Amino acid sequence: MNAITVKDALTEASLRLTKAGCDTPSLDAELLLAHSLTKDRTWLHTYPKKTVVPDQLRIFFDLIRRREQREPVAYLIGHKEFFGLQFQVNQHVLIPRPETELLVETALQIFDSNSKIDIVDVGTGSGCIVIALARHLSRARLLAIDVSNQALYLAQQNARRHYLADRITFLSGAVLEPLAGSVDLIVSNPPYVSHLELAAGSTSPEVSQYEPRLALDGGDDGLDIIRQLLPQAKEKLNAGGVLLIEIGSTQGQAVRQLAKNHFPQAGIEIKKDLAGLDRLLVVKT
Repeated sequence: MNAITVKDALTEASLRLTKAGCDTPSLDAELLLAHSLTKDRTWLHTYPKKTVVPDQLRIFFDLIRRREQREPVAYLIGHKEFFGLQFQVNQHVLIPRPETELLVETALQIFDSNSKIDIVDVGTGSGCIVIALARHLSRARLLAIDVSNQALYLAQQNARRHYLADRITFLSGAVLEPLAGSVDLIVSNPPYVSHLELAAGSTSPEVSQYEPRLALDGGDDGLDIIRQLLPQAKEKLNAGGVLLIEIGSTQGQAVRQLAKNHFPQAGIEIKKDLAGLDRLLVVKT
């Protein structure tokens, strides 16, 4: 493979990714080239005429071929930013989404940095939520639960990466079953995609073909795990405790009613994300 410049490599890759139907072809190409060169994107724009040596070019276009098959960029480069922190990701965990930051922001609005509280993250995946909370709530005691041991292993790696492993206890199990005591805050980004949505391919190819079904599949209507979590949360929340659950954009009304059934005296709110879509169930007991 002949050496070409940074600019030419990006141009060719962007055209290929555009034809493949990728939503952000130029950005994807930049991220993959920066990864291949072990540089950052700023370097690419600073030195567009630099020559890319054949070995690096081969690595880059191997990644481009995989991206053309719609494999997510985060899996290709092995990390994703969330709440200002970098997290290792792989195909055992859901890729952190910007909309999930609403959950963390809401928790930090309710509890300040001096709050000495107990927190549990249900279905922790990469650990992005619990680690972001640990970083900002320095007096909190935190637990993270996941049914996937591969996910727990990666979450522990991420906790070590951010020097927070001694603050978080990781437990294997389904929903809140491993939790022995009670807590002040329960957070969760559970599987909430319905069988129909998965079968119909209404999610993007990146999601349906590559992200773990265990982290996506919420049953016939997408609410199976939420139905399990709500009654368990009622038993495990301390007085004055808070429950935060990320939901699908069409699930607000159904989830609000489910929450009222289990928390009839609580304050219940459905918060919208930046796109104006229902995104977060907030229950204040």
